[in-house]
Formats: sequence, structure tokens, C-alpha cells
Amino acid sequence: MTATTSRPQPAKKGNILDRIAGFFTNLMDKYLPDPLVIAIMLTGLTMILAILFQGSSPLETVQYWGGGLWDLLEFTMQMTVVLLAGYIVAKTPLVDRLLDMLTARITSPHMAIVVATLVGGIGSWLNWGFGLVMGGIVAQKLAMNVKGLHYPLAIAAGYSGFAVYGIGLSGSVPLLIATEGHFLQDQIGIIPLAETVFSPYLLLTNLAVIVLLPLFNMALHPKDPARIKEMKPDTAPVDAPVTALDQRTSLAAKLNNSPVIGIAIGLIALVYAVNYFFQGGTLNLDAVNFMFLFIGIILFARPSAFLAAVNDGVKIVAGIIVQYPFYAGIMGILVGSGLMVSFADWFGSFSTAETLPFWSFISGGVINLLAPSGGGQWAVQGPVMMEAAQSLGANPAATAVAVQIGDQWTNMVQPFWILPVLAISGLKLRDVMGYMVLILVFLGIIFTLSVLLWGFLTV
Repeated sequence: MTATTSRPQPAKKGNILDRIAGFFTNLMDKYLPDPLVIAIMLTGLTMILAILFQGSSPLETVQYWGGGLWDLLEFTMQMTVVLLAGYIVAKTPLVDRLLDMLTARITSPHMAIVVATLVGGIGSWLNWGFGLVMGGIVAQKLAMNVKGLHYPLAIAAGYSGFAVYGIGLSGSVPLLIATEGHFLQDQIGIIPLAETVFSPYLLLTNLAVIVLLPLFNMALHPKDPARIKEMKPDTAPVDAPVTALDQRTSLAAKLNNSPVIGIAIGLIALVYAVNYFFQGGTLNLDAVNFMFLFIGIILFARPSAFLAAVNDGVKIVAGIIVQYPFYAGIMGILVGSGLMVSFADWFGSFSTAETLPFWSFISGGVINLLAPSGGGQWAVQGPVMMEAAQSLGANPAATAVAVQIGDQWTNMVQPFWILPVLAISGLKLRDVMGYMVLILVFLGIIFTLSVLLWGFLTV
């Protein structure tokens, strides 16, 4: 008999979507730097744009940058608390057990991608901080249990659900323009959530994303087993359930571990929240943070366990705390030089009443790439777009929310908000960015159709 040797089989080519995903993944792996480097490079780009197009001198541009570094400290703290409170609720024993029950039933990689996307999307619609971390945590749990699951895609899928946060219950622009006393009230009045978040246009948009995005993400899963990167055992720095208690036997330890204390302050907060809404209080960012923070305290009950969750949660918000001043500096250049107003004016100059929401969407997305701040961006861009809406007779609700949709759309490739998910997953930005580029393109089609229909059907 003649001995035979098996020849190595060539890698499967896969379908066209698989090849495109592989191309972008390899491209990002070679050339994409870390998020902090990107923030510094965007700072330089914004300075150059201000000098070239606004006539600002280099010294003036540096002054705008330095003066803006700390202008968004309050907003930075709000964003940090949103993420931290969302993480705390996601890591409470009750929620953690529910997630374990959910993920334990999933055995198929394709179904795992669908579940990660749905959890991230539904969670982000309810509260963007909760959904942002929940998508990452669920993706990580699935990667632990499901054999053959491509971990980078699972994390990208969990994060992609964040694309509906701005048209959900914690969207900064819809909440702001629905709040009595907001800075544009004299210009556009109060626009209730019934005309934005709960309008048929946004409800259908959310439905389209929730139905179609999981299917698209599922189609991105590599067909070639050689390309699948499963989760490594040491890739989960913050996934362990939070159960730490004070192990001492002193009176102090008994107080630290007493559920009575946590539940008592939680009930006091509940009374305040009910009274706040009974007296006409609005669902603004502070109210959302308040409720999620004290829901976490109630569900943990024991102060020591709650503080252990806080200590773990700080790890996922560290990147936000460090990098937000850089983006605040970029915002300072955009505002101080007038670049943002000029940019918004330019889009408004060739818009019609029907197309203004679409161009608001595009301008909001582009500006968000430079300075990812829905609330801070709206403070400058909002007056320009609302003035254009009034002069053209465009729908103010559609125009305003379109800016927010553009913001949430380009967050898919803007590296700032994915930092907490990367901290949870232990991956690098370049591991997931190839998939995020394709998700950006897919969502761009859905959002473009949405804002165009809203603009044309409501004039």
C-alpha cells in the first residue's frame, strides 16, 4: 500500500459579505490606532479646519481648544453616571441571573449574534447607559457558552444596538426639547415625546432596526472556521458577578452588609421620584440617572455589594473620564471659531422644507465624528437648524431629532462611546471596527429612508 498524506485545505472564500467584512477587519487591524490617538488626531484636524475655513489664527485656535477642555464637565459627569448606573443595574444579582438564564439557552453562534444585538438595542432604547453595557455583558456571556462564536463580532453586535439610543427614552435631544424652559423654547416651544420618541415615524424606525439589524449582523458571522476567534479565558476583566461583602464581624460590617439600609434609602428615593413626576417633572437626563442609580441600590440592597459594583464599574468609565476633555476641547474649537455654525449653515443653504431633516441628519453625523456629544452638539447646532426649519417651513420635530439620529448613526465608528464595551470585553478597537464600518453603512440606509419620509410626509 502507498501511504497518503492529507494536503492542507485552502481557506473558504465565503460569500461577498464575508469577504468585505474580512477586508475591513484586516484593514483596521493594520492601520487603526487606539482611541486616545484618534482623539488627538481629530483635535489636530479640527484646528486645521478652523484655520483654513474660518480664518482663525493658530494661537486663537489653541486658545479655543484649551478654553473648551473643561466646558463640558457637568455633561461629562452626567454621561459617566449614565454608564455607571447602567452597569450597576446590569450587574445586580437579579439581572445577572436573568442574563445567565437567557444566555444558557443559546447554543448557535448565529442566534447568539441575534440575541446580543436585541439586548443591546432594547436596552439602549430604555436607557442608553444600561443598553450600552448590557449589550457588552450579554455578548461576553454568550461567548463563554457558545462554541464557534466569533467573539469580535459578538461584541460589535452587542454595541450596534446603541444605534437607537437617541430615539429612545433617554435620547438627549427629544428629552431636552420636551422639557419646560429649554433654551430654544421661545423659538420652537415645547415638543412633547408624542411627536418625537413615540411618533409613528420613530417607532417604525426603531422596529426596522430591531428586526433587520440582528439579521444583518448574523450574516456577518465568518463562514470559514479558520477566521473565527473565540473568546480567550483571560479576555474578561470585569465579568465576574458582583457579590463582595464585608467579611468582618464588627458592628461596622453588619451595617455595611445590612439590606435594611440599602432598601430604606431606595424607598426614600422612590417616594421622591413619584412625587417628582406627580408634580409635573419631566423625564430628563438627571431623572433617568436618579432612577437607575437607586434601582441599583434597591436591587443590591447591601451597601457593601453596591460599592463593589461601583468599584468594578469605574473600570468601564475610565476611558470616558480621560478622553471626554479632548472632545470638549474639539467642541471648543468648533464653537469658538464658528466652524460648527458655518457647517450647519452650509447644509441649510441648499435644503428645502422636505429635505432639511435629511441634511440635519447628515450634518449631525459628520459633526459627531469630530465631537461626540449629543447634548453639547445640539446646544450649538440646534439654533441654526431650528432657524432654518422656521424659514423653510420644515417640521421642527423631524429636523431636531434628525440631528440626534445622525449622532447615534456615526457613533458606530466614532471610537469614544465604544470604550466601555471594549473595557468589558478586553478587546481592542481594531478587533471590532471592521464590522462597525459595515453596520454603519447598513444603518445609514435605514436612517436615510426614515428621515426622508418624515420630512416629505409632514410638511
